[in-house]
Amino acid sequence: MSKHEQTDTSGAPQEGAKVKVRDRIFDTACELFYQHGIRCVGVDAITTEAGTNKMSFYRSFASKDELVAEYLREQERLHWQWWDEVVEPFAGDPRRQIEALFDAYVSKLRKKDKCGCAFVNAAVEIREPDHPALAVVHGYKAEMRHRLRGMAKAMGVADPAALGDGLVLLIEGSAMSRLAFVCREGPFVNAARAAKTLIEAHLAAS
Repeated sequence: MSKHEQTDTSGAPQEGAKVKVRDRIFDTACELFYQHGIRCVGVDAITTEAGTNKMSFYRSFASKDELVAEYLREQERLHWQWWDEVVEPFAGDPRRQIEALFDAYVSKLRKKDKCGCAFVNAAVEIREPDHPALAVVHGYKAEMRHRLRGMAKAMGVADPAALGDGLVLLIEGSAMSRLAFVCREGPFVNAARAAKTLIEAHLAAS
């Protein structure tokens, strides 16, 4: 057992040990929540998998609900980082940016360990309206809608709101189909083609 692990169980850990244990708990929780679901993963499972205990858990996080909210905030940060990296090479060309996003989404969903959208999964599981994680979900989805509507407007289509919302629905449906179809070649593989068809239809009507 390392020095940090020893101080973790003593009740008076050093500051460096606190940071390390908290990160271990957080990283473990993120993986378990995504792979198994928020409701199915309790504090006992998180602490056991992280190699720590409940005392350390509650020193690090006020509650499991707050940990879930932090998990989703981290997912949000990582997602927008990924999004910006995908669209940056096509700055000034909103249509190409959208096409690149859908191509990238399909590639992500094809991965063996994908379990759909973390935010949709959370929204399905969490029913309490005052749960701190729901605000993160709603904020993330609102920002996605805002960005896609903005790209649609930049393309000059007659109804950018309708196009933007149509693209959101394609993304949401693709994530859900990854869960509903056990194969990695489910309906989501055609999402990029469907997005291009939708864009072409709106451009033709403008």
